[in-house]
Amino acid sequence: MYTPKDFAVADRQRQMDFIRNTGWGYLTGVIDGAPYVTHLTFLVDGGEGEERLVGHMARANPHWRIFNECKPQLVVFPGPHCYISPSWYGSEKVVPTWNYATAHVYGVPKVIDDPEDVYAGQKALVDLHESRFEVPWHMEALDADFIDGMLRAIVSFEIPIDRVECKFKLSQNRPLADRKRVVHALEQSGKPDAGAVAGLMRDVGVLEEE
Repeated sequence: MYTPKDFAVADRQRQMDFIRNTGWGYLTGVIDGAPYVTHLTFLVDGGEGEERLVGHMARANPHWRIFNECKPQLVVFPGPHCYISPSWYGSEKVVPTWNYATAHVYGVPKVIDDPEDVYAGQKALVDLHESRFEVPWHMEALDADFIDGMLRAIVSFEIPIDRVECKFKLSQNRPLADRKRVVHALEQSGKPDAGAVAGLMRDVGVLEEE
């Protein structure tokens, strides 16, 4: 991924936090000589420096069958993004651009065969997302035979993270006054994607004095 130094995110904790908070990625690969992409939800598991992605897909999806080739795969995590108008800058001779955040994760996938590990992975995923609700739903509420049938219909896998490329293109290359104008305009737009970009710009310190 082309990443100018102003936009590179090298801090491991910030990389992992971004991936965890995004939770949704595009697993890329090549099947029968053609590019192939599967859209999946992921968990990040493991201690610092030993993190791995945990995911699953339908068993009918051919993507998992290429895992036995033991080749590195790429997962792209898309963050918030939106158009940036040059009218928001106080500077002259500027052009439109696009602000966005993304992470590219590389590693060799491994299929998880143990039924208990498969169940535990799905339960962890459900519990994570259900924890946001006032009355969470639990997998234990379903009949065990039904759950077993559903789990047999998927393939669980993990990807030990070998390398991460993370990029936050958030107007860091602009003067501070321009960055403030951009955040203000995004927050005033009322659009969810614009608000998410503005929030990320604040969170990562784009509005701080250098």
